[in-house]
Amino acid sequence: MRRLLAAATAALSAAALFAFPGLASATPSPLPDFDFSACPAPPANADPGTWRCEAFVSQGVLTVGDREITLGEMRLTFSEGEVDGKYAQVFGELRHAPARIDGAFGASMQLKYGGYSDFQSNDERRGELDLYAVLRHPLLPKGCTLGTFDTPLHSVVKDDPAVPFEVLSQNPKTVKFGVVDTQLALPRTTGCGRLAPVADRLLGLPSPSGANTLKQTTYVRFKAL
Repeated sequence: MRRLLAAATAALSAAALFAFPGLASATPSPLPDFDFSACPAPPANADPGTWRCEAFVSQGVLTVGDREITLGEMRLTFSEGEVDGKYAQVFGELRHAPARIDGAFGASMQLKYGGYSDFQSNDERRGELDLYAVLRHPLLPKGCTLGTFDTPLHSVVKDDPAVPFEVLSQNPKTVKFGVVDTQLALPRTTGCGRLAPVADRLLGLPSPSGANTLKQTTYVRFKAL
């Protein structure tokens, strides 16, 4: 009888794991590969032992009005530390492969660095970054962009409660968090020639602050310099 009960209990437990997968130990999502090759070196007058490089790997989504654009993977590096006892940072690189814009007849969008960044977090925001987007399509001229390097899109990101901050590893230090910018303003396109009105209409531009959302789920790994 005891053997029968034990067998029945084991069978029910196994069935429960199949019926309710959450009861099984969850397998953590695999971490992305982190690339530190673009880490900028500390300044010549940097305080020794205070500098580190941060490698970001993010998955982003840009919502313009009611249009959602899946941006895919973005990679970013920068270094931070102290100079004469004060916080300092040096931007490294932003890499983003062209992301196809659904419903835009094969057009794609590629984010570029706009010349300014500030990743020192405070109580009000996680960081700031200037961007512009290169728009690509066989019928668009090469200089067709959303924002430009001289007049970039200014993004101020805050913590996204939907993706709370999480320490994934202490050695090497690796974290995960979400950020969101709900105040990003998007102007009309620039340098798109005769098709500018078409590009603007397809993307819903211009689109004022408050009508757009930039969300990112980000993994960061740290490396001492």
